[in-house]
Amino acid sequence: MTFQRSSGILLHPTSLPGPYGIGDLGPEAFRFVDFLAESGVRLWQTLPLGPTGYGDSPYQCFSAFAGNPYLVSPDFLLRDDYLHPNDLVEKPNFPTRKVDFGRIIPWKLNLLERAYLRFSSDPARDRGSFERFCADESHWLDDFALFMALKESNGGGAWDGWPASLRKREASALAQARADLSDSIQRFKFYQFLFFQQWNALRAHANSRGIKIVGDIPIFVAYDSADAWANPDLFFFDEDCRPTVVAGVPPDIFSPTGQLWGNPLYDWPKHKATGFAWWLARFRATFAQVDIIRLDHFRGFAGYYEIPAGDKTAEHGRWMPALGAELFETMKQNLGELPIIAEDLGLITEDVVALRDGNGFPGMKILQFAFSGPDNEFLPHHFHENCVVYTGVHDNDTTRGWYESASEQEREFALRYFGLKASKSMAKEFPAHLIRAAWSSVALFAVAPMQDFLALGGEARFNYPSRLGGNWDWRMDSSALTDELRDRICELNYLYQR
Repeated sequence: MTFQRSSGILLHPTSLPGPYGIGDLGPEAFRFVDFLAESGVRLWQTLPLGPTGYGDSPYQCFSAFAGNPYLVSPDFLLRDDYLHPNDLVEKPNFPTRKVDFGRIIPWKLNLLERAYLRFSSDPARDRGSFERFCADESHWLDDFALFMALKESNGGGAWDGWPASLRKREASALAQARADLSDSIQRFKFYQFLFFQQWNALRAHANSRGIKIVGDIPIFVAYDSADAWANPDLFFFDEDCRPTVVAGVPPDIFSPTGQLWGNPLYDWPKHKATGFAWWLARFRATFAQVDIIRLDHFRGFAGYYEIPAGDKTAEHGRWMPALGAELFETMKQNLGELPIIAEDLGLITEDVVALRDGNGFPGMKILQFAFSGPDNEFLPHHFHENCVVYTGVHDNDTTRGWYESASEQEREFALRYFGLKASKSMAKEFPAHLIRAAWSSVALFAVAPMQDFLALGGEARFNYPSRLGGNWDWRMDSSALTDELRDRICELNYLYQR
């Protein structure tokens, strides 16, 4: 795939400002797109856009196909006559710098339910576009809406706690559920209709301003997802539809017992026997939403680490081969060129490099990882053109936070590398130096989180990978997109031809 040398900003939509407690797909998203265009930025990178579940993580979604209804804009629901102004009168006084998921979710769901009731009770409302959406997306939407309706009727519990007839998808039980929950099923389909109606309009606006959306596909799906429930034959499940092995990574110097992620693992030979039909559908759906895909945990397409289900740590797992080479060949035959960025961080072996380079996928370079010494591969003088450089990503601290918490040796080497001298103000100034290093490099794309352009500290970190709770909640201040910032980014893009 041929890419143009470009720059990007990483900002998940939940982090956008606005009056409704969480960033959404409304006016502030359009304003952000316009700011990017005026700054000469050609890429807006987001995290996965799916419906979040456990821990509010975009990487643990109820579906690999569905959109997150919490991103639906109340302003646009009002504009499109799905809501009445009175529906917004009793809006809580939400915080502006953080997403309070515990408060926002019930309020937003109540708002969406009002929109559905208004839509479904209005005989004059044109239902053609909704019905076409349901028909076009039925290959995933039918199972997803049923899954969510069943989840709701079972108190929100994970599907492994449902009655066995529903857990095992017995035909008579599913037929009865569709009849009993028909209105709930339609409601969840309507939420998806609203999300994609708004997202498609936002993406079209971005494309019209010369901006491509960089989306994100996590390699694994959550166990508590419509994907796992509707396709048990594609995973290593026992006769009760519970995982026999789960995903993770082995012990290393940073994690003595490894990382136990707990996601179900794919039965790759079963996927191959279907012609990789589920994967093709997943990539088709994602490419209908975004222009470029970042593939998270790319190494898992070459080989994955499986851990016996029930283990408390990742110490007793083993590496197993995946069928990524055959998958990507099938995808190219069916989808054509693949605009994919490979997240090739962590334990990268020769088979991972061969899979990445054999498909021409650019890999990733993280500058915050670079300052151990001159032979570190993440230093810009080691780059080749076919890569994407980031100051940091969602799992990193902000660059200012990194500088303030880095070891003395790392800080000293970073200053030497850039020809800088230590000062009291360097922590605040260092993000700009790291951004300049990224932009001036030979890397095809240079991307920085919005927090780094704003020189924010660790209080604005988006995710702590080892921490439960308190993640994914940072929001940008409404006054952040200044003319001064626009001009500064413009200058970088002009100087370094991005």
